[in-house]
Amino acid sequence: MALKFAPSGYRCLRTARGVHGLRLFTTSPPAYYKNVIVSKPDPAVALITLNRPNALNALNAAHFDDISSALREADEDPTIGAMVITGSDKAFAAGADIKEMKDKTFAEAYMSNFLANWEVIAKLRKPVIAAVSGYALGGGLELALQADILLAAPSAKLGQPEINLGVIPGGGGTQRLARLIGKSRTMEMVLTGRIIDAEEAERWGLVNKVVREESGVVDAAIKLAREVASKSRVAVVAGKEAVNAAFELSLSEGLRFERRLFHSLFATEDQKEGMTAFVEKRKPKWTHS
Repeated sequence: MALKFAPSGYRCLRTARGVHGLRLFTTSPPAYYKNVIVSKPDPAVALITLNRPNALNALNAAHFDDISSALREADEDPTIGAMVITGSDKAFAAGADIKEMKDKTFAEAYMSNFLANWEVIAKLRKPVIAAVSGYALGGGLELALQADILLAAPSAKLGQPEINLGVIPGGGGTQRLARLIGKSRTMEMVLTGRIIDAEEAERWGLVNKVVREESGVVDAAIKLAREVASKSRVAVVAGKEAVNAAFELSLSEGLRFERRLFHSLFATEDQKEGMTAFVEKRKPKWTHS
């Protein structure tokens, strides 16, 4: 069953004390997430908004549980074709909650496999677009780096300042940054804790685009998500899987994997519809099957 989103969207949920996000279930009445807002700005797009404004969206365990649950539910919803994750104008997420982790021991961190659950976005099958405004630091940047496409507002400030706390990134920062911007630039960010602005992030290839339009980065992300969601969802999931395989496989193995996924799409109704529509010079009517 499809998730039951609030038809009026998230803006109507703002109160004098902040914003309360709907938690959306398929089999029970709507409840509330404390730390995220879930809305549906388009019939096929889910918008997940981080909501700890008093802590600049710092990521503690409860916050991350809400983010994980909301994203997984949207990923499993057959009416959703793409997701957008964002924060506030001031901060996408200013990092992990240091108060929560400062007294952890090695044994506690090691035996609980601390931060292993931060891979939630990377494991989703449907595309995720991150819309970043303000601070995306430490764990906040690591969260954004898991997205398939990353758009930034001119106000975005991105960095891995963990070195200033006597630690290093632990949620994928060293690995994903190195694959995106290379060894030397990653070393600079990780070893100095330097924070870069949106313009530099765009030049380095850390973000897809800096959105300078007045409508803003969230609207741009929703528009892009809407375009992705308008395609065959079977093909979109296959395309995402193939691109991600490039980071795990050798070139020869990756080419073989891509070819097999390409071949498998000839067993779908959408392949027949898409190619028939092209020959007949009309728009395809996808059934996502």
